[in-house]
Amino acid sequence: MDDQKKQGKPTDHLANERTFLAWVRTSIGIMAFGFVVVKFSLFVKQISLILGKEQIVHTKGYSGMIGIALVGVGTITAALSFIRYKQIERQLDAGYYKNTTLLITLLTAFIFLVSILLIVYLVDSIV
Repeated sequence: MDDQKKQGKPTDHLANERTFLAWVRTSIGIMAFGFVVVKFSLFVKQISLILGKEQIVHTKGYSGMIGIALVGVGTITAALSFIRYKQIERQLDAGYYKNTTLLITLLTAFIFLVSILLIVYLVDSIV
C-alpha cells in the first residue's frame, strides 16, 4: 500500500480552473443584472421627465438599492471564487480534496432574497 499522497493530476487542475471560470462568469452575470436594474430605473425616470408627466412607475428607490446590492454580490462572488480556486489548488498539490458548499449556499440564499425583493417591488409598482 502506498502511504504517500498523490498530487492532483493535470485534469484535476484543469477542472478547478474551469470551475473558477464558471464562477467568474456567474459573478459577471450578477453584476450585469444589477447594472441593468439600476439603469432601468433611471431610464423610467428620464422618460417620465421627457413626457412631462409624473413618474409613470411609482418608485421608492428600491431598484437602485437592489441593483447596487447585486453588483456588490457579484464582486464578492468573484473574490470568493478566486479564494476557493486557490484553496483547491493547494489541496490538489497536497494530494487531497475537501468539498465545501458554503459559497453556493450563500449565493443561492442571496439570489433568492433578491428575487423576492424584486417581486415585491414589481407588484408594488403595478398596484
